[in-house]
Amino acid sequence: MKIEFKSSFQKDLNSLHRDEKLFARIKEIILLVESSNSIDAVGNVKKLKSDGLYYRIRIGDYRMGMIVEGETAIFVRILHRSRIYRYFP
Repeated sequence: MKIEFKSSFQKDLNSLHRDEKLFARIKEIILLVESSNSIDAVGNVKKLKSDGLYYRIRIGDYRMGMIVEGETAIFVRILHRSRIYRYFP
């Protein structure tokens, strides 16, 4: 899949740079999404109930919000599980 990043995702990543284990796991998931043919091949992915093509990936206490349009995955936010659903989708 082709991947893109929103500026909000990059800002969220900058705030998480101190947690090296989490950062390594995020990198691993991004590479997995990039190498897969469909979003269903990636683990811990759940389609959100809202209208549209919104998905979330669970990473411990954090959630990565993304939009999947055809062969493109757009990473929008990565926030703590208590805050992600306020800001995404």
